[in-house]
Amino acid sequence: MIAGLERLSVSKSAGQVLPFGVAPLDRHLPWGGLRLPGLHEWADLGLGQPYASAAGLMVAGILARRDGPVLWVSERPDLYAPALGNVGLSPDRVLHVTARRTVAAVMEEALRLGRFAGIVGEVRQIEPTAARRLQLAAEAAGLPAFVLRRPPRRETAIAPIAALTRWRIARVPSGPVLPEAPHVPGLAPALWRLDLIRCRGAEAASWIVEACDATGHIRLPAALADRSVAPAAAGPQSRAG
Repeated sequence: MIAGLERLSVSKSAGQVLPFGVAPLDRHLPWGGLRLPGLHEWADLGLGQPYASAAGLMVAGILARRDGPVLWVSERPDLYAPALGNVGLSPDRVLHVTARRTVAAVMEEALRLGRFAGIVGEVRQIEPTAARRLQLAAEAAGLPAFVLRRPPRRETAIAPIAALTRWRIARVPSGPVLPEAPHVPGLAPALWRLDLIRCRGAEAASWIVEACDATGHIRLPAALADRSVAPAAAGPQSRAG
């Protein structure tokens, strides 16, 4: 009953939505894509977790498909702008601010200004109250805000926050792409596993997708685009196929 009421609530207040362009993913989300007015959390799994590298590229690809400047706030001055350009987010659009211990406060102030296509904040941890304030500010401004979690060490569990969606992203091995080298992996487009661990109005789920291309889009791998995963290959990490 609670899940039904929650889904009804978010459907009535969806606002602007940006589809991922991956039909199974968009159908699963209650808004038909990523709801832009609101807070979304992304974090890496595995070796990339302390750097939020794949998560950062995913968020950059999302913002690459919007017009206007982007504010990127981090605790350390280690943002690699050329990588953002590779997924369609031109460095000329990005205003990078280093704000030690005040990332959430800078994000909230920028949301109140309302002059950005999106706000990104890289944090090691964030207080629940600060996250709730960001969610309310993002909804009031009608803008998307993204929290990239960068814990100091690899952690399998991160304290939840009040966000519309909470995602985990992990790299998975890509297959061979050359017929003459069928046993050489890593030649095909990079693959990510997207884990939706919390969404208002939808259940948790996972998808395997190709990493963002030069226009910021993800897509289903060619092997999965027109068929389901073979039963023998299916598992808890790829149940959505």
